[in-house]
Amino acid sequence: MIECSCVESTALTAVKSAGRQGRRIPSHGRAVLRFSLLATFLVSCADSPVAPVSDPAPELGALFTRPTAAEKEAVIADWLARDVSAQGYREELSGAVTLGHGVGATLRVVSHTVTGARHFGAIIVPDGAAAGTLPVLVYAHGGDRGVSAGEAVILTTLLGNLAGSFVYVVPSFRSETLRVGSAAWTSEGEASTWDYDVDDALALLNLVIAHVPAADTTRLVALGQSRGGNVALLMSARDPRIDAVVEFFGPTDFFDSFVREIIEEAAAGSVRDLPGVAMLNQRYLQPFLSGAVTIDEMRHQLLLRSSAHFADRLRAAQVHHGTADNVVAVSQAHSLIAELEALGRGPPAFDFHIYSGGQHDPFTLPGSAERTIAYLEPVVRPD
Repeated sequence: MIECSCVESTALTAVKSAGRQGRRIPSHGRAVLRFSLLATFLVSCADSPVAPVSDPAPELGALFTRPTAAEKEAVIADWLARDVSAQGYREELSGAVTLGHGVGATLRVVSHTVTGARHFGAIIVPDGAAAGTLPVLVYAHGGDRGVSAGEAVILTTLLGNLAGSFVYVVPSFRSETLRVGSAAWTSEGEASTWDYDVDDALALLNLVIAHVPAADTTRLVALGQSRGGNVALLMSARDPRIDAVVEFFGPTDFFDSFVREIIEEAAAGSVRDLPGVAMLNQRYLQPFLSGAVTIDEMRHQLLLRSSAHFADRLRAAQVHHGTADNVVAVSQAHSLIAELEALGRGPPAFDFHIYSGGQHDPFTLPGSAERTIAYLEPVVRPD
């Protein structure tokens, strides 16, 4: 049996202990407990809070004008030129794992190369699944400390009676570590937060389509939180095979006031401790300020990461964000929602939930677990 990390195993042990002691958890209590387990894990790995806002830097204003149609076309051309096929497939580890609702499954750690770098990911397949019967769910993690396959195990507790209904796909992102119990594998390549994160996830998805018989390749969804929420949205913007996205409090618009504040602070020498900010500052912002990177290239890099500006390429999405989020401002959700509403898109395919007082923590977004299950139900049972 493959073990989870300490936070995960402690939470799962509590559930198992209740069963051994003969204590029956009421149905409403089970829903709250499942979600609290996930919330406990996510809070333990949460991104750092937002720092105080600095004075604006007017000379940076030209960076943040609304992207043009030509700029969007250039980004799409960039995406289409990339090779996200998975080469050099290798299985690194295989073992048994128990998902939510006691569902038995097999967890495999696999590796492959994408854009010349070896990438590691985890695939979890419920036992006994017939060929082509299970939709695929890609879990895109938050933070920049790598990912544990146990996060997907905890996610299955959130999904209730849908726990055994998916093939779960857990990409690490380049330069970061995938952990399974005490074992760890680090993906190669230079960090490229939100941009080549998507290449890594799409390549792993392509590997699953080619090598996992149980996967139904006509039913593909992505679920992400924080950094991973935007990765999930960008996956859908880039790949029309993605049927739906469930997104929790992710950044979506690198041209709004929230990101502008972060970039102005970095230009003034104060870099927020948030995923991707140091990378963007070192690789693009400082060279831009010194004249080594043009404004066109700088805007291209911001737009590559701005899923809201490619809302017309999304097939379906559910959005969850709290008004008191001090890590990713709720304005990021509003940017995406405004773009979708301008296109005339709404329920049921596009489902928006803004939670008064909600923070960067799913447990502070009441009802979001139940809404996620309801949103994914048609994917699992399309008829």
